[in-house]
Amino acid sequence: MKGDSALFKKLIPYLKRDVWLYVTAMALAPISAIMTVIQPWMLQLTIDEGISASNVDAIHSYSLGYLAAVLVGFATTSAYTLFTVYAATKTIAHIRHDLYVHTLTRSQRFLDQEPSGKLLTRATSDVEALGETLSMGAITIVLDIMLVLGISGLMFNLSWYLALLMILTAPPLVIAVNITRKRLRTLFQQVRTSLSHLTAFTAERLNGLTIVQLYRDENRALTEYDKRLSVYRSATVKTNIYDAALYACLDALRTITIAGLLWFGAKEIGTGLFTVGLLAAFIDCVSRLYRPIQEFSAKVATIQRASSALEKIFGLLDVEETVPEGYSTPAPLRGELCFHDVRFAYNEDTPEVLRGITFTLKPGSVLALVGRTGSGKSTIGKLLTRAYAGYTGSITLDGVELRDLPKDYVRGAIGSVRQDVQMFPGDVRLNTSLGADIDDETLLKAIDVANATQIIDRLGGLDATIAHRAANLSVGEAQLLSFARTIAIDPPIVVLDEATASVDSITEASIQSATEHLLREKTVLVIAHRLSTVRHADLILHLRAGEIIESGTHDELVAANGPYAALFDYASSPA
Repeated sequence: MKGDSALFKKLIPYLKRDVWLYVTAMALAPISAIMTVIQPWMLQLTIDEGISASNVDAIHSYSLGYLAAVLVGFATTSAYTLFTVYAATKTIAHIRHDLYVHTLTRSQRFLDQEPSGKLLTRATSDVEALGETLSMGAITIVLDIMLVLGISGLMFNLSWYLALLMILTAPPLVIAVNITRKRLRTLFQQVRTSLSHLTAFTAERLNGLTIVQLYRDENRALTEYDKRLSVYRSATVKTNIYDAALYACLDALRTITIAGLLWFGAKEIGTGLFTVGLLAAFIDCVSRLYRPIQEFSAKVATIQRASSALEKIFGLLDVEETVPEGYSTPAPLRGELCFHDVRFAYNEDTPEVLRGITFTLKPGSVLALVGRTGSGKSTIGKLLTRAYAGYTGSITLDGVELRDLPKDYVRGAIGSVRQDVQMFPGDVRLNTSLGADIDDETLLKAIDVANATQIIDRLGGLDATIAHRAANLSVGEAQLLSFARTIAIDPPIVVLDEATASVDSITEASIQSATEHLLREKTVLVIAHRLSTVRHADLILHLRAGEIIESGTHDELVAANGPYAALFDYASSPA
């Protein structure tokens, strides 16, 4: 576990972005501390030189001095807090932005390994915990330290004898704070970890709520949820107990100290060792001294919470799981795609899913990949769009190695229509253009080519809203809009990852029509689960366990009476 100082050092680059706000706050802190320290001194002078001496002018003068210190202290403390909170808010905004950008730019391999609920916790709860510390914890401790030093100095100036007696309370105070700090650090680590597990589980079950209900899995899901909730609740309760215990101990120590001063002072005032004003000022100093120390005890809990959050946040920001950027200058695209002895495994400790794949896709031609589930078909499509890195062998686009080309160029040149269609809450225009600079006329033309005009008319045009999780669209309608999205962007190469796998026969006919348009206009790689969609491909590759076992046209492969013919006969036979 990294130390607190090492973690907070990582914040420095973010603090520097708005350093003038923090500097301004730091400049106000000593003024606020001085005004606070002046007040007990004014109180002593008012009592000893004014009230005890029956000097009305002194009472007026010192009372006005006390009032001025209060007003100036209030103004500077308020400004200090305002600048601190504003600066902390901007810092947290920078961290949120960087977390989101960082997550967006990780490779698909990273996203495969990290639950979305866990990533959500990092960007929300963990950042909130850090924001609380920056605005009300770590930064404001500077003012607390100044107050403790200033009031301690005043106490020694008023009475070094009483000040030395006060030092006797320091050892138990330091021991209590240190023990609590260490324990809270461990507990808050448990809180952050258990919360991320709880959020991840909740997100997964909510996303699959239909399946949970359909298979009557509610009770088991609730039991599993309660297990995770129990761990989170237990750790949270323990942190509250330690935090409250430390605050109570400090409050008791302050009260006992004041009682001791009153008892000791009552005995010694008559001897002339102390004055009434000095004792009143000293009691006021003790109250003011313990106030920042008590607040510090609460801030210890806040800082430990932030330390745990920082460890999680920078644990994510330190992940370098990305697809390396390419820097070759791309030429005008013709669309020739070549695989040569390509091998790939999703993780170093898992078997290869592609083993020596070699083929060439000529511009304007159609290549189909067929084979049973798990044969590696979809993996080829994912490598083409640079969702994953780490393959061996060579993949070239117009003779240029794919890994050497910029990712944006590759993803702009290779469109993809996948089985798992993703629609976002928003209007139809957003979901068909995805932020690209495409005019409405082009979008409507693409929608028409994709046979999705009736869908748009039913919804109410390009400005119509698509509901959360596309609840107002059928699976087939969402798939047609996915076709329209690809047609509108107009990439030279298109990967069709079995777009008709889970639609009805009428919708399949519409999708087939849109597919035929793409086959005429583009260089197309068809990943087929239904063999009826690949009959007219220029070349068919039959994969098994990551290897090509047959290649040829549909007629050639059927005539060869090999594995493809058997697969085709099985797929064509009546159910």
